[in-house]
Amino acid sequence: MSASTASPRSANTLSRRARRRSAALGAAAWVVGVGFCLPALWMVLTSFHAEADAATNPPSLAAALTLDGYRTFFGGGGGPTPWPPLVNSLAASFFSTVLVLLLALPAAYALSIRRVRKWTDVMFFFLSTKMLPVVAGLLPVYLFAKNTGLLDNIWLLVLLYTSMNLPIAVWMMQSFLADVPVSIIEAAQVDGARLPTVLRRVVAPVAGPGIAATALICFIFSWNELLFARVLTGVVAGTAPVHLTTFVTSQGLFLAQLCAASVVVSLPVLVAGYAAQDKLVQGLSLGAVK
Repeated sequence: MSASTASPRSANTLSRRARRRSAALGAAAWVVGVGFCLPALWMVLTSFHAEADAATNPPSLAAALTLDGYRTFFGGGGGPTPWPPLVNSLAASFFSTVLVLLLALPAAYALSIRRVRKWTDVMFFFLSTKMLPVVAGLLPVYLFAKNTGLLDNIWLLVLLYTSMNLPIAVWMMQSFLADVPVSIIEAAQVDGARLPTVLRRVVAPVAGPGIAATALICFIFSWNELLFARVLTGVVAGTAPVHLTTFVTSQGLFLAQLCAASVVVSLPVLVAGYAAQDKLVQGLSLGAVK
């Protein structure tokens, strides 16, 4: 009797310990998550403060809220309008992402489904292109743009962002396309489908989540790029990150205006990530569970 009664008690004790451990891990995860979000939340709060309140040390949480930072960012105080830089960032990010997908999909197909000879060497070559520091290629790219008349041209940024994101896209999509069943591709080829049709109607729908994840990451990288945009553009093709640097002047740091501008510039990426979150999670976890 004692053994039979001890067993349920031991099971209950283990169950309570497991629940407490799970609750502790959940609370720790929440603390870590909130800690990661605090800088962004602080930026949003500061964007609604006046410049005098934003510059106080220590900062005041109970300061009055105002929209002056957003009004100034959108040119309400007679300053420069942010719409041309935002449009330039959107155009450069969108068109470069489209070009990356068009080039990366057949390349990943050749490296995963119809593998070329020494495909691992090709993958290493793509990876090696990311080993060079970006600043090391800044001067040659600047001289090329100057001699070809492409300085302050948005299409130069499209070309640069495409070349910078293509190795990452090929690496990601190669792993995604490796999970596409070869049988359905062979069935389509038996029915007379050629390579463009196979890529468009067979491979792309099956690897859709992975393609969406790749597109979102390439879009974010292009949207956030600053170094090349700062050096190679001026008045015409300046992007949103370049526009943010105008809030740090010799007169000082306009913290509230900078936070308001950062919130607005971050919104397109947040909206795109939220809209594609299902595809993004499916794509990043594709092939993790067989």
